[in-house]
Amino acid sequence: MKRLLRLQSLLLREMEHYELLVPERDKFMDWERVHMSSCARIGYLLAESRGVDPDLASFACAVHDYGRIVTGRQKGHAEAGYEPCREFLERSRLFTGEEIKQIVLAVKNHSKKSEVGSALEEIVKDADVIDFYQYGFSFSREEQEERLKRLLPIRL
Repeated sequence: MKRLLRLQSLLLREMEHYELLVPERDKFMDWERVHMSSCARIGYLLAESRGVDPDLASFACAVHDYGRIVTGRQKGHAEAGYEPCREFLERSRLFTGEEIKQIVLAVKNHSKKSEVGSALEEIVKDADVIDFYQYGFSFSREEQEERLKRLLPIRL
């Protein structure tokens, strides 16, 4: 867990930097801060229940919206985050090359909610929609709603 804390501390500094650099944003930066933390926690718990490395899942969930942090834009943010996130993770010196490879692939593919990816990618996608739902946001794409319905079949 210490790596997660260090990762999130570094990511908060990145958010401060990009908040000044890119002031016009599709999502306000306070949401990015909350979403980073809560997705990491949700991802950790999902991974434990699915037999996936919970630390790796929490790392991937924490950085999955890195593209939106650096560009300020929702559209295309997953793909846009791939290379900058890889560079950020390498600079952090917290991860092995193989961990970085898995994390950035999950970052790149997390918006493809209707496609099935690796176990790690699926955890990131699920944590993302659960977090969005728990804060009362509506979904802009049908595939997000469908994924949530599969995760939470009984909705009150």
